[in-house]
Amino acid sequence: MTLRIYNSLTRRVDAFTPLEPGHVRLYVCGMTVYDLCHLGHARSMVAFDVVQRWLKASGLRVTYVRNVTDIDDKIIARALKNGETIRSLTDRMVEALHQDADALRIERPTFEPRAMDYVPQMLNLIGTLERKGLAYRSPNGDVNYAVRQFDGYGKLSGKSLDDLRAGERVAVDDGKHDPLDFVLWKAAKPTEPDEAKWDSPYGLGRPGWHIECSAMSCEMLGESFDIHGGGADLQFPHHENEIAQSEGATGQTLAQVWMHNGFVRVDNEKMSKSLGNFFTIREVLQKYDAETVRFFIVRTHYRSALNYSDAHLDDARAALKRLYTTLAAVAPADIGSVDWQHDGYASRFKAAMDEDFGTPDAVAVLFELASEVNRTRSPERAGLLKALGATLGLLQEDPTAFLQGGEANGDDAAAIQAQIEARAAAKAAKNWAEADRIRQDLLAQGVVLKDGPAGTTWERA
Repeated sequence: MTLRIYNSLTRRVDAFTPLEPGHVRLYVCGMTVYDLCHLGHARSMVAFDVVQRWLKASGLRVTYVRNVTDIDDKIIARALKNGETIRSLTDRMVEALHQDADALRIERPTFEPRAMDYVPQMLNLIGTLERKGLAYRSPNGDVNYAVRQFDGYGKLSGKSLDDLRAGERVAVDDGKHDPLDFVLWKAAKPTEPDEAKWDSPYGLGRPGWHIECSAMSCEMLGESFDIHGGGADLQFPHHENEIAQSEGATGQTLAQVWMHNGFVRVDNEKMSKSLGNFFTIREVLQKYDAETVRFFIVRTHYRSALNYSDAHLDDARAALKRLYTTLAAVAPADIGSVDWQHDGYASRFKAAMDEDFGTPDAVAVLFELASEVNRTRSPERAGLLKALGATLGLLQEDPTAFLQGGEANGDDAAAIQAQIEARAAAKAAKNWAEADRIRQDLLAQGVVLKDGPAGTTWERA
């Protein structure tokens, strides 16, 4: 069966063929790193982790780029509030992001560009847009995008310019030709720190949010690539503006397929910081083990709303324990490669995943296979269960350890994470003796630390 993906641009499920045979180029909008990641971020990270895992399982080479926004109004405000530099804040938050993602067994993207490192590319793109008559300078020093000069604006979101203009309630900002125009380059303000200012042909300033992703995706993946992903809240205006910028500058189709994961909801409302109903990943992991959280996300289709509650997580934990109980009773054999074509369970699993990454049906196949393993006690069938689970990032723990861990796993992980953070603080203060003591204490608990360029990760010895 050919892989089919729902394309937000065409509003239908289409057969997917990479632009370059055998190679998929995937760009996903990452986090704005001014605070800890919440469950909505986890939902997006897990969704596209499953996407890239399945593409690889299908024999494709994947170049996966997930950016980091490390310059933004909220970042500047938080750094000033904390009395720290922007770089100090964003470095801390990127390290925390990696720790949370690692706990959820989210594979690192191929590249993780940070916006601050690509300001020259952003300025080049703005210059191209200005030369093409799609950008203009405002008297206040900003550079804005002229939305009405780009044919097709609104094609991703399905919003027409007239509809958008009719709903406009805000007066035109000083220097804007149209209320729909958006900023490409923001003139520096006297109250902003020097590290948030760059020299440019337009004077001191910094990039707007939308131009960051256009520049980074083009630099890392080329003017046209296969898949662009992100949360449903990014479809408009962020992704719509990316299309206007990128396609306006290059004349090329930015992405062949646009994918958007659904919201996380609490009491039938979208989880968001503005509503105060959000939970950080770390808060959830204090109560539930990481694999239960991942399974809770995976068993709902990525485009559907994900309803968060303790009851749903308890149910996910119980369901996951049933699969691990099977693997604990029948030791899985190493089956090597999966026979996707001739094995009945594998072929049905593949059919589910090939239909727009249909994880609910794929998870159902796992439970059917577990029932057979319980009947036949076949190590080979148990090996297939583990191998299929691996394509979803599941069922790779020691079964006995998982079943014995219970809900305490989340508490243990939180305690370990607290010690890692204390060690990081000791290292920052150059208190090497304290940092070494914490490492040794963790080792005595059976926890091995691994320091790397992206931060510190841990695993059981």
